[in-house]
Amino acid sequence: MLQKLQQAEDKYLHLEASLSDPVIAGDPAKCAQIAKEYKSLTPIIEKYRAFKSAQTRIDEALLLLEEGDEELRALANEELREAKELTETLKSELTVMLLPRDPNDEKNVMVEIRAGAGGEEAALFAAVLYRMYTMYAASAGFRCSLLSENPTELGGYRQLTFQVEGEGAYSRFKFESGVHRVQRVPETESQGRIQTSTATVAVLPEAEEVSIEINPADLVFESCKSSGAGGQHINKTESAVRLTHKPTGIVVECQEERSQFKNKDKALRMLRTILYDQKQREQADAIASDRRRQVGTGDRSERIRTYNYPQGRITDHRIGLTIHSIDRFLDGDIGAMIDALATAETAEKLKNQEG
Repeated sequence: MLQKLQQAEDKYLHLEASLSDPVIAGDPAKCAQIAKEYKSLTPIIEKYRAFKSAQTRIDEALLLLEEGDEELRALANEELREAKELTETLKSELTVMLLPRDPNDEKNVMVEIRAGAGGEEAALFAAVLYRMYTMYAASAGFRCSLLSENPTELGGYRQLTFQVEGEGAYSRFKFESGVHRVQRVPETESQGRIQTSTATVAVLPEAEEVSIEINPADLVFESCKSSGAGGQHINKTESAVRLTHKPTGIVVECQEERSQFKNKDKALRMLRTILYDQKQREQADAIASDRRRQVGTGDRSERIRTYNYPQGRITDHRIGLTIHSIDRFLDGDIGAMIDALATAETAEKLKNQEG
């Protein structure tokens, strides 16, 4: 571990020197890439330097124990105890920080919510999930923008897609991929019977242009009138865009901007993200089954969470965690659940590393 940390610090110093190089400063793209890598290494280097400082304290305390008088030896023993405790704490934290990171963690995400089993009630639940995620995103400092929607007359969604932008968006939202189940009495139920409905959530890391190359000849663009709940702009201009990728048959639509050019740009970003996700899933199929069972794999067919309204609880089935504050949770207070899932993922990585 110490060898890895020293190599990381050597690289950090090299990056630091590169940022002061006039040649690199004249290349904005290269400079931004180096600055990003430098920033990502900063937390672990700061922790490593604190670890080395604690080790120096241990060495100095040991010297005092050999040479000092009785009073100095008492102080040295106390210093030694504190420095050793700090060293162990920092060592544990560094072990976690050295675990392989998901390369997508810092990326923006595209989130797709689809109504599953349950008809109109499932569509209404999809709207509840969308509200929950946008409220969480706002509280966490992320930016949300709706990309496409297929609303129902009662205020639900058969399907909707939105983007979440901000550093670390994927690291927080990736745990939401899967089947979400709700148990509640629908507003349309006259006899008070509890209905079980589902909605599926897919969280896709946004692909960079260099990640996925798209041949313009493989694309078919169509313009169409926007559709939705209404408004002055709806159905009056052909600003909405439908994009078809001929090799895969994937079709994406974007209608949220007034400008056809902006909708076309967003549609391209959506397509690139979907193709990137498809590529990742093909690679994931080659990974051993025990690896795929880890928390955070994002299997969309897996029932991950139940929202039980009568009992006021939310249960995440992957880690067996139940939270008894459904109102706050649905108002976007989902950070504690995400933290628990992230901790479980880290524990699984540590277990696999030890194995």
